[in-house]
Order: sequence, then structure tokens, then C-alpha cells
Amino acid sequence: MDSDDEQLLRGRVYGHDADDPHPGPRPGRAYAELVGGPLDGLLLDSTGWRQDEIDTGVSLQTELWHFGPGGRALYDPRPGDPARWDWGGDSP
Repeated sequence: MDSDDEQLLRGRVYGHDADDPHPGPRPGRAYAELVGGPLDGLLLDSTGWRQDEIDTGVSLQTELWHFGPGGRALYDPRPGDPARWDWGGDSP
């Protein structure tokens, strides 16, 4: 991924299509910024998630990074800063 790709992803919500006319965050929803790894800069919509779901982190499907299509990027909430989730590695 080059710097143009990275800039395109910043401020967008994970899972929203790039052609979505409103790819950014929406009022009244809860978001966390993904930090590091292939989804760096994307926002994760955690609206309605229970605390135990947040505590366990997520495995997000991505076509970027080591495993290509079907691969997953692992993110966990940053201790003391729930607005940021840190990349922990990739998984096939």
C-alpha cells in the first residue's frame, strides 16, 4: 500500500464501500481509530457492542497486508485509551 492508498483510507469507516457517498463517521455512533497494520487510520464502528465484545478485540477481514484476500487483521483496544485500537498482527 502506498501513501495515496493510506490517505484514501483515513477517516473512513471500516466496512463501508469506497463508493459510499457518506463513507465517514455519522453522528450518534461510537467509533475507535484503528492504529497500525493494514487498516491504519480507518474507524471501527462499535455502536451497540457490549463491553465483553470490546474487551476481546476484533479480527477484521482485509485484502491488504500479508495474507491477501481473505486474510484478517487483529486489533485490540488500547489500555487506557478506548478511542484507539492497536494492530496485533495478521491471520490467514
